[in-house]
Amino acid sequence: MCRGLVALVLGAMTIHVGASQEPLTLVRSIELPHVEGRIDHLAYDAGTQRLFVAALGNNTVEVLDAKAGTHLRSLPGFREPQGIAIAIDARAVAVANGQGEGLQLLSGDTFQPGAVVRLGDDADNVRSDAAAKKLYVGYGDGALAAVDPAAAKLGQVKLAGHPESFQLEREGTRVFVNVPSARQIAVVDRASMKVISTWPVSTAAANYPMALDEANHRVFIGCRRPAKVLVFDTGSGKETSAFDIVGDTDDLFYDAARKRVYVTGVEGFIDVVQDQGGDKFSRIARVPTAAGARTSLFVADQGRLYLAVPHRGNQKAEIRVFEAR
Repeated sequence: MCRGLVALVLGAMTIHVGASQEPLTLVRSIELPHVEGRIDHLAYDAGTQRLFVAALGNNTVEVLDAKAGTHLRSLPGFREPQGIAIAIDARAVAVANGQGEGLQLLSGDTFQPGAVVRLGDDADNVRSDAAAKKLYVGYGDGALAAVDPAAAKLGQVKLAGHPESFQLEREGTRVFVNVPSARQIAVVDRASMKVISTWPVSTAAANYPMALDEANHRVFIGCRRPAKVLVFDTGSGKETSAFDIVGDTDDLFYDAARKRVYVTGVEGFIDVVQDQGGDKFSRIARVPTAAGARTSLFVADQGRLYLAVPHRGNQKAEIRVFEAR
């Protein structure tokens, strides 16, 4: 066996190719006590170094101290919390409920419940536009809403189906939205709150997670049927590349500093894919995790990937923290 092909990472086998060290190293696990069922998305507050976890199946939001690696609190009273985001200027945590009235705002300091923005059922992914001091929420049978963190709905745009992951341009006004039921990416102008283009997703289906590489004018789309990432040019709206990934993905991220894509999926792996330039990509590691561990969060400033692991059998619910090398 050639040196560098197989390495042991804290007792778990990591398969990697052509690397002198592991691209992701498990550095700690933080237990989520009494958390049952599916775990959805995560958000990180850089100011307090707290990690917020939407424990959908438990109807709670779990609060962790990411620096100390400890569980702080379990916040009850939600109805299938799915998406979560930090409204920095408002010092608020925004939680999207799959059932119920929509977006619940919490104090970022005391965690006390605040106002509710009534959107209807199936409020899902949430993103914060810090520069504009707005939140964006995908919800219902097909809509994207702009929300003031002071709890006012500012506007909405209709979509062809329920929106999954979406990403906001920082240097422009576009929002790229995965609409899997319509097999498309909807491009929304958030200044006018209108759909300005739709790009067909034709070579794979079930396009759920998304990552934006704005500097290189690319958006990465995670598909489940078959398990692939499709790469689209954000100028032309055309697919330029594709590569195979772990099955049933729900989160993916582009690490601009290391030119890598991280993909997490239900099959129980993190795929680490190297961007080789020229629309060429190669998987350099497949890190075993746990069955059902498909949601995650990459915090670029830390170079850390937080992976949500649900309770299944002898496997306890926890957040596993990986450091990028």
